[in-house]
Amino acid sequence: MGLALGEALLEAGASVLLIDVKPMPELFSRFGERALYRQIDLTDVDAVRQAFDLVQERFGRLDYLANVAGVLWFGRDKGATEIDLDDWDAVMTINLKSMVHMVKFAVPLMAKSGGGSMVHISTVQFLRGDLRPQDAYQASKAGVCALSRSLAIQHAHQGIRSNTVLPGVTWTPMQARWEGDSRTQELVAQAVPLGRMGSPADIANACMFLFSDQASYITGVDLPVDGGLLVKPVA
Repeated sequence: MGLALGEALLEAGASVLLIDVKPMPELFSRFGERALYRQIDLTDVDAVRQAFDLVQERFGRLDYLANVAGVLWFGRDKGATEIDLDDWDAVMTINLKSMVHMVKFAVPLMAKSGGGSMVHISTVQFLRGDLRPQDAYQASKAGVCALSRSLAIQHAHQGIRSNTVLPGVTWTPMQARWEGDSRTQELVAQAVPLGRMGSPADIANACMFLFSDQASYITGVDLPVDGGLLVKPVA
């Protein structure tokens, strides 16, 4: 999702600092100096601080922040009565605390720029129960929405908006377990009212709207992008 959103912003003419724990994807090289890339761990607050110092140095302003990083650990993330608490803490740190790190340094830059827009990626799953639970994942993503609403109220007077996007079933590397399993992919798609899994582009498009002037009167909302999954009636 971050890859698709970063590309969309660059295609729209933005200068973008992209951050991941993995090496830079080759596709960003074609954007030249407008695409800065730093291979760092967002749980390292000092590394995040240095990244935003670079934004100030190279771009002189910050208009948008996308909080996309997250993990879903199948087999390790379990129900609250079973999960190893070290795994619980690690998921919370990656999925939620890392977003606090980003906001901590992004908001002052946005305020100096006269305002801005933040979009944080959560999930529709935290609104639902699960017979095969990933409780740390769902709780951390609920926290993302709570954080976003609080930020929306705190910083509205500075012209800073904060919203969340709640993806449904989206075909990303998190779903690699279904690679080559066309039957499972078909069944999952059939469970979605629109009849297909989402794509990273679907999520990027929603984020681009929330960043845009067309969304200038929208803050503190949670936007499901799930093909109708949340409103699907129970059979």
